[in-house]
Amino acid sequence: MSAPPRDSSRVPSRVPPRVLTVAGSDSGGGAGIQADLKTMLALGVHGMSVLTAVTAQNSLGVQGAWELPVEAVRAQYRSVVDDIGVQAVKTGMLSSAELVEAVAELIGGTDAPAVVDPVGVSKHGDSLLASSALDSVRTKLLPVATVATPNLDEVAQLTGVTVGSEDGMRRAAEAVLSYGPAWALIKGGHLSGDAVDFLTDGSDELWLRAPRFDNRHTHGTGCTLASAIASELAKGGSVPDAVVAAKEYVTGAIAAGFALGAGIGPVHHGWRFTSVTE
Repeated sequence: MSAPPRDSSRVPSRVPPRVLTVAGSDSGGGAGIQADLKTMLALGVHGMSVLTAVTAQNSLGVQGAWELPVEAVRAQYRSVVDDIGVQAVKTGMLSSAELVEAVAELIGGTDAPAVVDPVGVSKHGDSLLASSALDSVRTKLLPVATVATPNLDEVAQLTGVTVGSEDGMRRAAEAVLSYGPAWALIKGGHLSGDAVDFLTDGSDELWLRAPRFDNRHTHGTGCTLASAIASELAKGGSVPDAVVAAKEYVTGAIAAGFALGAGIGPVHHGWRFTSVTE
C-alpha cells in the first residue's frame, strides 16, 4: 500500500537563520542559555548553544556555579559551527579569563556578527565574572564584538565610568567603544524614569525609550535583549534596526513578566503568543 501524500503545508519552506549562544545555564529557566533559546524560538530563528557554566539558580539568587573546562566549550563551539554554521553569535556568562580568551578567539575566527553581553552580576547581585577576567573582556572579547550591550553596572566595572543620568550615557558609550566593539548599546534600565538605552558606533546615534512598568519580575532582561539583537542580525537586519526590534520585543516581555518562586520572576519570552494566567 502506498504511503499517504505528504502535507506540504507542514514542511518548512527553508532553513531558519541559525544563532549560537555561548553562555551559562540558569536552572530556574529565566536567564542564561534557557532565556536565549526561548527568545530565539520566539523570534523565528534556530537557536543553538555552547554551555560555559552550570548554575544552581532560582528566583532568590545563585546558590552555586560550576565552570566547564575550556576544552568542552571549544569542542561544543567547533561541533556546531563547523557542521551547521551560524548567522550570528551571542555571548553571556564567561566566568574566567581562560574562557573569555578562548571564546574571543573562536568568535574572531567566525564570519558572523557577534553580540557580546558582558555579564558581570546576576539580577540578584551575585557575581558571575571573576575580577581577574575583566582585562580579558576589555582586550580580547570587546574587540571582536559587533555590538556590546553592557548595563550601567557593567560599564562601571569595565571602564570605571559611573553614570547617574542620561547625560552620562554618551560618555559611557565612548569608553566602551575605546575597547574596540563596532557598536555599543548602553542599557539605562537602572536609571529612574523611562527605560532608556543609547546605541552608537561613535558616529551614528540612536536613543531608545520605553515606558517603565510597575513589575519587578524582570529576571533575564539582559540575556533576552542580547539574544533578540543576535536573532534580528541573523535575519539580515542592520545593527540599528536589530536593536529597535529587540527593544520592542524585550519591552513586551518585561511588561508580561510573571511571579515565579518567592523572589524575582522572569520576563515572559512567549508574550506574543500566549499570556500567563495568575
